[in-house]
Amino acid sequence: MDKRENDNLHIVLQEELPSPRELKDAMPVTGTALETVLNGHMSVKGVLDHKDHRLLVVVGPCSIHNVEEAMVYARLLKPLADELSDTLLILMRVYFEKPRTTVGWEGLIYDPHLDGSHRIEHGLRIGRQLMLDINNLGLPIAVEALDLISPQYLQDLVAWTAIGARTTESPTHRKLASGISSAVGFKNSVDGSLTVAVNAIRSASAENSFISVTDEGKVAAFRTSGNPHCHVILRGGKEPNYAAEFVARCEEDLRKASLPENIMIDCSHGNSQKNHQKQLDVLESITQQIEAGNKSIIGMMLESNLCEGNQPIPADLEEIRYGVSVTDACINWETTEQALRGMASRLKPHLPKRA
Repeated sequence: MDKRENDNLHIVLQEELPSPRELKDAMPVTGTALETVLNGHMSVKGVLDHKDHRLLVVVGPCSIHNVEEAMVYARLLKPLADELSDTLLILMRVYFEKPRTTVGWEGLIYDPHLDGSHRIEHGLRIGRQLMLDINNLGLPIAVEALDLISPQYLQDLVAWTAIGARTTESPTHRKLASGISSAVGFKNSVDGSLTVAVNAIRSASAENSFISVTDEGKVAAFRTSGNPHCHVILRGGKEPNYAAEFVARCEEDLRKASLPENIMIDCSHGNSQKNHQKQLDVLESITQQIEAGNKSIIGMMLESNLCEGNQPIPADLEEIRYGVSVTDACINWETTEQALRGMASRLKPHLPKRA
């Protein structure tokens, strides 16, 4: 009988990765970094429980492609976070994975050298080191959980987690969210539908079982008790959905599902209609709604980088412009600083009344 292949027909290379435990032991979270993570968890959950009156702000680059530039940004953000800490709870957006509907750069973990070499182990190592360095500044971190395995390597350094518009409907991501230690935000679907996000919260809040790897790298069945700190992220769809009427509609949907009326608004994506400067219009609307008495908006997301705009990844990587996003366009640091200071000043007298 002829021997015929019936497995791994299209696998051209298989490289074994270190176990999550090996990476964590080599790069442990201790001291200031550990305190930052623990305080971040407590503070974010306090906002969602309406015990902490501050507005949660997730701000930073669309994606991290250069760790040195990311640290420059973090060192600028930290003193601003401290200055505004009585009004805004600021977390740095540290996104390493990018969802792709066709092809393109998949993020620092999968392709850390931006050249198609896909040195994933190196991506995990430099990503974890960056997260440690940012936490050691005392600045908590926000991420997107896109891959189902990488959280085992990095989630112990995270204060808040997003599930993106393309994965909110995924049953496996809902199960993963039910076991994640941090609070989790679910985005509405790309077309703007809220139903999938509401259903995702209900699913992630319940007991679940899923298959993943242990810290030792062994495949295991995990059972969860459910994550009680999940919320909606309005990111727009066919039209923006940040205005008061959309927020009210979201409140009603959450109320009907017997879920907490906790809403974060993404200033980018569909809400900015892919124009990074329009993020400021969304921020203004959020501010006005809270000034008018809104109690359900618990946070916002803002895509910001050292420099404005975005750029394609050039064939000659030496041509990459400093501080400019290689994915979605961002506002620059000066605009970010001015916008957050202005928002904090206006909201300072209003937010304590909401706790």
